[in-house]
Amino acid sequence: MTKKSSAASKKTSKPVSQTRVKKEKPVILITNDDGVTAPGIKNLVEAVKDLGQIYVVAPDKPQSGMGHAITIGHPLRLHKIHSIENVETWSCTGTPVDCVKLAVDKVLHRKPDLCLSGINHGANHSINVIYSGTMSAAVEAAIESIPSAGFSLLDYSIEADFTGARKYVRLIVEKMLSSKLDKHTVLNVNIPSVPVELLKGFKICRQAYAKYVEDFIERNDPHGRHYYWLTGEFVNFDKGKDTDVWALDNNYVSVVPVEFDLTNYALKAQLEKTWKQ
Repeated sequence: MTKKSSAASKKTSKPVSQTRVKKEKPVILITNDDGVTAPGIKNLVEAVKDLGQIYVVAPDKPQSGMGHAITIGHPLRLHKIHSIENVETWSCTGTPVDCVKLAVDKVLHRKPDLCLSGINHGANHSINVIYSGTMSAAVEAAIESIPSAGFSLLDYSIEADFTGARKYVRLIVEKMLSSKLDKHTVLNVNIPSVPVELLKGFKICRQAYAKYVEDFIERNDPHGRHYYWLTGEFVNFDKGKDTDVWALDNNYVSVVPVEFDLTNYALKAQLEKTWKQ
């Protein structure tokens, strides 16, 4: 054997494990609070379906405003349905948080690499994050050490145009998959309801101090009994230009990193100094 052929032989003798390693696609769990048949969840799947192995586990009916509620004292049921083509989809009788818990334990039998919630019909910026079933599902995933994001489009219509939302969902999910994220990462993403060509990009923001100034309208039912209907007006008390409300008002997609640790560390430090025992 010549030196040349010997060198060639060495060059081609790499272990198969080094030359044929195929990277597995990430497992992505998708849920929402508008229900498993809502247009928003179908648009979320459409935006990311080729980025990983997709599984959908979502409520069987709308669960908006459920926050971090879980079902206790009632049975939970899972039904496999065929509402989204080529995607394993399960309908759950529970809350969005129930859906995440059941998905991990009974559907996937493992933790997914990423959990995505939405696309919600309506805003989840500022104080809405506290009440949102969409965001609570994402937070639950992060509690379970699964990086997550909740997506919301500022349009409550069932016929909303999700073109811009799909574009930015994909962009943000690609960034999440290509980044080394902390396992407790939660992103609250809101998308303005404007034509895609008017969207200026995304901004990393803080949560605005804005809330609903609420009122309860008193009415009578046909039997003459009183009932109350919650109404309110959204008021922004925060004029900062680094907030989610400002970004959305100026046609930017807002991205707010949130966390489930509610400790006020500045106040903790202050009280440790001033509340001496």
